[in-house]
Amino acid sequence: MASTNDLKNGLVLKLDGGQLWSVVEFQHVKPGKGPAFVRTKLKNVLSGKVVDKTFNAGVKVETATIDRRDMQFSYMDGEYFVFMDMNTYDQLMVDRKSVGDAANFLIEGFTASVAQYEGEVLYVELPAAVELTIQHTDPGVQGDRSTGGTKPATLETGYEMGVPLFITTGEKIKVDTRTGDYLGRVNS
Repeated sequence: MASTNDLKNGLVLKLDGGQLWSVVEFQHVKPGKGPAFVRTKLKNVLSGKVVDKTFNAGVKVETATIDRRDMQFSYMDGEYFVFMDMNTYDQLMVDRKSVGDAANFLIEGFTASVAQYEGEVLYVELPAAVELTIQHTDPGVQGDRSTGGTKPATLETGYEMGVPLFITTGEKIKVDTRTGDYLGRVNS
């Protein structure tokens, strides 16, 4: 349990019958008239839904302890992603639903942050950007380069995305894991 006065960004609260909500923003408000209150913006840990919620100042709220560990992605086992804790070498099988969009950018050996609550995997979080190799893309046509257009490309993970026309098969690029956008070439 914590008081609303102890709220900080990233703290996970257990509200509405056990749902987990992460504090995105909070603001203590002391109006000239009436009691103080805390205005918050909360994000549902599982669904990603964001809501605004107001608490009276000093009210007790239940907190949840989320265990976040950096783990290395080892391999796929059917529909499960197998991660290894680099400290204990324990293996953890995570289903595709919990991995979410991170599956588009995971290759063997990548390190990801795996969040668990009471032994259940909540989500897998990758770094903001990863470096991946273009497995296939059509060559850019001479003269098209000045338009700044994009063409489809398939990454080594099988994910398809738009890349600039000058990118060729076999090149390494940087990809934003939150949006799936092209960020730039990687000079080797």
